Amino acid sequence: MKEFARRRRQLMRAMGEGGIAVIPAAPVRVRNHDVEYPYRQDSDFLYLTGFTEPEAVAVLVPGRPQGEYILFCRERDKEKETWHGRRAGQEGAVERFGADDSFPIGDIGEILPGLLENRERVYTTLGRHPEFDRKLIDWVNGIRERARTGVHPPHEFVALEYLLHDMRLFKSATELKAMKEAARVTSRAHQRAMAACRPGLWEYQLEAELLYEFRRAGTEPAYASIVGGGVNGCILHYTENNERLRDGDLVLIDAGCEYQGYAADITRTFPVNGRFTEHQRQVYEVVLEAQAAAIAQVVPGNHWDDPHGAAVKVLTKGLVHLGLLKGRPSRLIKDGAYRRFYMHRTGHWLGLDVHDVGDYKVGEAWRLLEPGMVMTIEPGLYLPATEKGVPKPFRNIGIRIEDDVAVTRAGHQVLTEDCPKGVDEVQALVGSGN
Repeated sequence: MKEFARRRRQLMRAMGEGGIAVIPAAPVRVRNHDVEYPYRQDSDFLYLTGFTEPEAVAVLVPGRPQGEYILFCRERDKEKETWHGRRAGQEGAVERFGADDSFPIGDIGEILPGLLENRERVYTTLGRHPEFDRKLIDWVNGIRERARTGVHPPHEFVALEYLLHDMRLFKSATELKAMKEAARVTSRAHQRAMAACRPGLWEYQLEAELLYEFRRAGTEPAYASIVGGGVNGCILHYTENNERLRDGDLVLIDAGCEYQGYAADITRTFPVNGRFTEHQRQVYEVVLEAQAAAIAQVVPGNHWDDPHGAAVKVLTKGLVHLGLLKGRPSRLIKDGAYRRFYMHRTGHWLGLDVHDVGDYKVGEAWRLLEPGMVMTIEPGLYLPATEKGVPKPFRNIGIRIEDDVAVTRAGHQVLTEDCPKGVDEVQALVGSGN
């Protein structure tokens, strides 16, 4: 509760007393007919409240004498709780989630307009939940229609993300602790999948090993797992996971769990039969060297693009050495020739969202790295047989190696360092559980 209260105070200081923040919870999504998708709270709402129920709205009113944090949520209901699970109710919202006051969500249309009166600015997430946006605009218009009574409507809507997402970019000690736990569980899941791997398994069977470890630790997948054998490893967001793993192929696994809302994101690539071919190993070692060069650039004062630039240099030189590109590396980099085989960036912010919030540029300049930021470092090379000029021994090799890295005062910390990636340790682990 102290952590969430600190975040709310920080946001309200930035808003000023003329502002009011109105943050709706994520709506329930229907999967098909009577079945709903597993509920996941809106990340901004979760960051400020820790409240995981749907049908809720958090309101922050700086300087309000009766209490600055109001939480609208569902009432306790014995019959509905019998069918659908426990609710916090108004009492729980105050006692367990730190609200200064709480009202039934059904009463929001009567109470929220009064909180909006005489406020200058409304900070909210316009565009994310259109149905709620329409209600909010109607309430503001209702105040405008009563202007002759002496009340003033807010005259400005401000994107909540403008203030909140910069806060979320810098992780507290509490957040880093949760992210380290997510990394620990995810690392264990990848090792389990490596140990279980053998030719003839289906991709979804390796996925099942990951999911078992996630759920065994009380966590959820942070995103749809990628388990791509052979040429499927060259498809960046391959999630079908429905083909058989073949002897002599590589398999690329990109998977992470979510602990207390915080995501881990690890990618490992390894031989299905436990032994790299000579050509697979050559490509793998180029990617591994590129990742090491990129991680070395994760230090305070460097800018966001430095790790990517370091990875591109190593990858391009490696492609020339392997005969996949011809020319001077500097010219090939300038011309973007490497993008045939490496078409994505070297990482992204990580946090409550696997592709977490936060600007990558400030104005036209790349953002400087500062302590508390967490990012992925994930160079790769993708050599599908369909790509012109790929010699036969290199065809259908897809390799990505990804770790989660926190910027520290002294440099960086690799949160996922427990997950093996060296050639010898990977080969020793693959198939060891059979």
